[in-house]
Amino acid sequence: MKLDAHQHFWSYDPAQYSWIPPGSALHRDWLPDDLAPLLAAAGLDGCIAVQARQTVEESRWLLALAERHPIIRGVVGWVDLRSAQVGTQLAELAAHPKFVGVRHVVQDEPDDDFMRGADFLRGIGELRAHGLAYDILIYPRQLPAAIALAQRFPEQPFVLDHIAKPLIKSGTLSPWREQIRELAQAPNVLCKVSGMVTEADHAAWQPADFRPYLDLVFEVFGPNRLMFGSDWPVCLLAADYARVFALLRDYLAPLSPEAQANVLGKNAARFYLGGPRHIHHP
Repeated sequence: MKLDAHQHFWSYDPAQYSWIPPGSALHRDWLPDDLAPLLAAAGLDGCIAVQARQTVEESRWLLALAERHPIIRGVVGWVDLRSAQVGTQLAELAAHPKFVGVRHVVQDEPDDDFMRGADFLRGIGELRAHGLAYDILIYPRQLPAAIALAQRFPEQPFVLDHIAKPLIKSGTLSPWREQIRELAQAPNVLCKVSGMVTEADHAAWQPADFRPYLDLVFEVFGPNRLMFGSDWPVCLLAADYARVFALLRDYLAPLSPEAQANVLGKNAARFYLGGPRHIHHP
């Protein structure tokens, strides 16, 4: 199975999606019928839809979309992990066969140690009982907290979104490079090769701009712990779907067919859709 492990849908509402730049390509509805031909053109079988606003209502909406659109193979939604009712929310959502994981927009939290908070940690501790993964969405400055989180819950499957959004536009590698190396030492953590073009120069990026970052994540995670994600439609700020896909496809070209298949879907299917969570280690 070939999968896009990371993309979004929304019915645009400026109040609900205040993070969307006014007047941008994102300033409209983006729905499964918009994505389906793009997946087909890339030779992909389906996608994982990931939350774009922090409401349980949106999680339910994404699951309703998934019921009507077979291309949506799984949903990573949102629950209030800090709530005393987190168990109830998780039980409701996890009853749906396509609810596969949870994400919080930690990158927008002003406290870089948000993921070390007692309430948040209690919520993370509830996920494994429901067979759910957790998507880590952070900026590089929050990597130390992510490392601590992965070490604290060695049996919990985690996946790092967008390679932690390094400062690609400026070509900065350190300390992101050293901290990614440390995070990758936790065998329960995978990484999405996603969201890179929006961290580069939107108008003038070249494939070579990403090579130092790709080289590093392929070195430390290996092709058994990486997964392609388009971050569509957010990627449209810097590139269309075909160009984002081609960026990784071309990078993968020298690798074995097995390695390519793993990154382009098998790892995501195993991680999100494999029933009892099974992390495949090299």
